Amino acid sequence: MEKAVQNVAIIPARGGSKGLKGKNIHPVAGRPLVAWTILQALQSKRIDRIIVTTDDRDIASVAEAYGAEVIERPSGISGDQAISESALLHVLDRLEGERSAPVGLVVFLQATSPLRKPGDIDRAIERLDAEDADSLISVTKLDDLTLWERQANSWKSVNFDYRNRGMRQDRAPQYIENGSIYLVTPEVLRSCGNRIGRKLSVYEMEFWQTWEIDTIEEIDLIEYYMYKKNLAIQDSVTDNP
Repeated sequence: MEKAVQNVAIIPARGGSKGLKGKNIHPVAGRPLVAWTILQALQSKRIDRIIVTTDDRDIASVAEAYGAEVIERPSGISGDQAISESALLHVLDRLEGERSAPVGLVVFLQATSPLRKPGDIDRAIERLDAEDADSLISVTKLDDLTLWERQANSWKSVNFDYRNRGMRQDRAPQYIENGSIYLVTPEVLRSCGNRIGRKLSVYEMEFWQTWEIDTIEEIDLIEYYMYKKNLAIQDSVTDNP
């Protein structure tokens, strides 16, 4: 009898961080940062396993305390230049050696983007299924942001023509890849070496969900929204990292 497939949440969490030391276990709204993403994955009805891939023992301990499995991330794919896809593929390789159901979908969640509402992950998976896509990214809509970039010795307007600004509401909407939720099939990861495949779907989130933590200054902003939007509620999970 053919095994059913499983949806696996993979949360990469390196120990090294130049912007904020110990970022992934830094306290945020009363819990280590990585714990919020684990708890959100635990609330999902569409995720079968939650795996944190890390090179750091302290992160591993926190992850296990909050209910995630841990796979040790080799040093060769843990440096500042290592891409997330290498960690995702390493986890897939490890899972292939198990006597368990094959992975049907990788749910790639970044610990540094914890502003997920209840149901966001499941709704994203439903969108992927409804559009029969092989990959999905979460996005937020730009609202009247005019972008410039410096080219050589001059400045160029990027997403609008400064000579003909027109009305804001007449401009085509543009979206930010907010880094919160990525969905991808194992086949796409292996064939393309990329989280984005040939048929991409998007899951739109609210603009306040754009923010992520890279520096100490952004923790206050994330905590503000976690409390304001009731994301930092206490639950039955024991805080014993």
